[in-house]
Amino acid sequence: MSDVRHVLVLPDRDAAEEVVEALGERFGVAEEPQLVRDALAGEDDAEDAQWLVVLRDEEERLDPDELDRFAGEWEGWREEP
Repeated sequence: MSDVRHVLVLPDRDAAEEVVEALGERFGVAEEPQLVRDALAGEDDAEDAQWLVVLRDEEERLDPDELDRFAGEWEGWREEP
């Protein structure tokens, strides 16, 4: 079993929470993805934080390009972990 993870970078918490909900609907993701606040280097202001949605894909069934397009719907992108 592999330890494949996908990291989606979103502009704010609301977008990240919407993405988590939509992942189950669109991709059938059963396991709850992890939400992580990622403050930009040197920034203390909460407004300058991105949110990461980390999801495991041990069966490697999720297409990275499709996930990137999906995150783009919320002005985000897929980052290589």
